[in-house]
Formats: sequence, C-alpha cells, structure tokens
Amino acid sequence: MPWWHRLAVLGGVLLVTLVVARLVDRRMARRDLPAAAVTRYRILRRSVITAIIFVGLLSALLVIPQVRAVATGILASSAVIGIVVGFAAQKTIGNFIAGLLIAFSQPIRLGDHVEIEGQMGVVEEIGLTYTFIRVGDNDRLVIPNERIASDTIRNSSIRGRRKLAQVTVQVPLDSDLDVVSGLLREAAEDERADVFVAALADKAELMVSVWADDEPAAERLESELRLRAHKRLREAGVFA
Repeated sequence: MPWWHRLAVLGGVLLVTLVVARLVDRRMARRDLPAAAVTRYRILRRSVITAIIFVGLLSALLVIPQVRAVATGILASSAVIGIVVGFAAQKTIGNFIAGLLIAFSQPIRLGDHVEIEGQMGVVEEIGLTYTFIRVGDNDRLVIPNERIASDTIRNSSIRGRRKLAQVTVQVPLDSDLDVVSGLLREAAEDERADVFVAALADKAELMVSVWADDEPAAERLESELRLRAHKRLREAGVFA
C-alpha cells in the first residue's frame, strides 16, 4: 500500500473519530438538569468521548505497518506492560476511578458549597482526574479526585428534608417568662419543642422551635403554632 494511501486512511479514520465523538457528545448533552444529574452526565460524557477518541486513534495508528508490528509485540507481552503501566499510572488511574465514584455516589455536586482543607468554596468543575473549587478570592483549588473521595468534606448544600418551624411570640416584660415558656411548650404539643428568650426590649420575645418533616409541613406548623400559642396565652391571662 503506497504511503499516501496509508496517510489518507489515517486521516479518514481520525476524521470519522472526531465526527463520531462530536455527534455522541451532542446527543448526550442535557440542559436544565438537577445538580446530581448534571454531575453524572458530565463525567459520563467525558468518559465516553475519551474512550471513542482513544479507540479511534489506536485504529488509525494500526494502519501504519511499523506501528502494527510494535502493537503485536506489545500485545504479546501485555501482562508485563499492564503491570508496568499500572504501577506508573496508579495515581492517574486512581483519580479517574475516584471521579467516577464521585459522579455516582454524589458526595459533592456542581454548584455545591463545600469546605475542604479549611477552605470554603463552590464546586465549579468535576473532571476525570481533578475537581475545581472556586474559593472566596476567586482563585481555584485544583484537587485530585482521589483525595476528595478519601478525605472528609463538609458539604453545606446537602441537607435533609426536615425543616425547623420557628415562631416568635411577644409578651409583656412583667410576665413570668418561665411560666410563659411552659405555656408555649404546651401549645407546641411536642415534647421536643425548644423555647428560649430571643430578646428583651419593649416586650419580651420568645422563640418556639419545632422540627417538621419538610418545608411545606414547617410552614403549616408555624401557622398552627401561632394560633395555638395565642390561644394558650390568652387562656392563661398573659395577654389580658
């Protein structure tokens, strides 16, 4: 086969590879997804595109007889080569695997507010081997994925569904605040309710806090707490 023919085949294979990679990337692109889905899709897209380009480049190089001969020798000693490459690139491979784990286990997601190594920042990018976190002075922390997967990270964006319902009640300053606190606990109808004095100004302000299952339930509970607290304090003569 003439050299120019091999060169044309090589160029054609590379062109097809790039076109396929581009089409696959567009096909996999998603918009307006939740943070968890966006994180997974970005890692998945990059992994797929990297695999397509690697296979395409390898296929193109095998068109050259000299490269094919070397490849045959490499395949014959693949076990030894695999061990050598594994030791040489164990950090890179570890970071790549950690990136996949991060994408699917979701300890952090794009846009999450996190604290790592004493630095607060926002997760800006999760790559195949590194994660980029934007800190307060607009600098970027570039952290290997393996460290993120193994270290302790505080994620302020991942919260439980439970929501704290809080209501503030004002009573006259001459009221017995210990008695009022007991009345508010009775009105809360929850032994875990927390009541504390929030302020002392023209009137005394007491805060009632009760946990609800979720945000809508907390909003309903706050309304009920106001009604029950007002009724209980009127019955006790606090507002008389």
